[in-house]
Amino acid sequence: MKRLVIIGAGESGTGTAVLAKKMGYEVFVTDKSAIKQKYKDVLLNLGIEWEELTHTEEKVLNADEVVKSPGIPSKVSLIVKLREKGIPVISEIEFASRYTNAKMICVTGSNGKTTTASLIYHILKKADYNVALGGNVGHSFAKLVAEGNYDYFVLELSSFQLDDMYAFRAHVAVITNITPDHLDRYEYDVNKYAAAKMRIIQNQTSEDALIWCKDDEISAREVGSRKIIARQFPFSIHEKIEEGACLTENELIITINKNPLNMNIEELALQGKHNAYNSMAAGIAARLVEVRKEAIRESLSDFQSVEHRLEPVGRINNIDFVNDSKATNVNSTWYALESINTPVVWIVGGVDKGNDYTQLFELVQSKVHSIVCLGTDNQKIIDAFSDKVENIVEAGSAQEAVNLSYRLAKKGDTVLLSPACASFDLFENYEDRGRQFKNAVRSL
Repeated sequence: MKRLVIIGAGESGTGTAVLAKKMGYEVFVTDKSAIKQKYKDVLLNLGIEWEELTHTEEKVLNADEVVKSPGIPSKVSLIVKLREKGIPVISEIEFASRYTNAKMICVTGSNGKTTTASLIYHILKKADYNVALGGNVGHSFAKLVAEGNYDYFVLELSSFQLDDMYAFRAHVAVITNITPDHLDRYEYDVNKYAAAKMRIIQNQTSEDALIWCKDDEISAREVGSRKIIARQFPFSIHEKIEEGACLTENELIITINKNPLNMNIEELALQGKHNAYNSMAAGIAARLVEVRKEAIRESLSDFQSVEHRLEPVGRINNIDFVNDSKATNVNSTWYALESINTPVVWIVGGVDKGNDYTQLFELVQSKVHSIVCLGTDNQKIIDAFSDKVENIVEAGSAQEAVNLSYRLAKKGDTVLLSPACASFDLFENYEDRGRQFKNAVRSL
């Protein structure tokens, strides 16, 4: 019996444990932090051995194979020791893909990947495809493989997940864009981060497809510098595209095999430049798995936006509150600010991942009059923007940030939570940050 050790007992690790147990492995789960009760219950129910608040090295180093949580960096000493011993360390996605023959539609990118993956899933689901959504969004891919039998998977993949994937094959790969993010994990080298993203095309054949943004400088460079076997379907809002998608005046055109689908951009459920890109990428993916044009049109016009991504929370005394907690990097926040057409009180801050705020200067000067810093260390934000806005204040909680924003906002303004940073200093994750923000707004 093969021994599988799983490091990290969150959604991904617990899902892996469920699948591994089903497939007859001897399973051991270890987590340096406390394991949430809901995950403990799953492990206990299946009789899987687990430990928390420690890693017992002898129980880890006798593994035949290890699945590690995407959040654990490769330079952690335990991972280094495993690799020195020649024990394979892989991702949950790699492990789970061995046990399904479904078609894989995989989405990566610095921004827009959750919206794009959710949109592709929405289109396929409405068209009655037997499809599941997982990976970095929703349920663990491994748990979905263990508990269901699907023909299609739409997977959102982070660079961390891609780092530990080797034999996995994406039948349809989507790269929304590549902008500097998570540089703290990639030695502050954008080329290493970009190379991680491009792992999505490894193992693709001439029967597979790569969908990518031609307007994105780094994606264009990365695609141009590689020998890509898969068929390519670029999308652009600036150039005419023969096979892929583009905009001409007010029309979005998706062309596959010289057969165009046309749609007025005013019909799109998701408005704004960044969402035009997401709709194009999703539309191409859906056409490639032969969803009917009419079904795609309908789905692109009735899709409900993703929670925590430019999510309207409410209007109080003619002040709009918008939750964009999912904006954990500068580029995401750029899109958020760019899409708002009123004066802005901007809530920003958290764990800085090597952010370069200069690309926001122009937008902030033209749109933002007040900044509320929501983090434990706000100095970098204060230094970057103190001469760009009228007011900068600091808050230690979502409630305090909302109260301060409400006081600083005038009628007709928008209070925008778009942190440009990770959330781990004050919150569990970006969802927790977004929910606390929404609860604070509702309590005003």
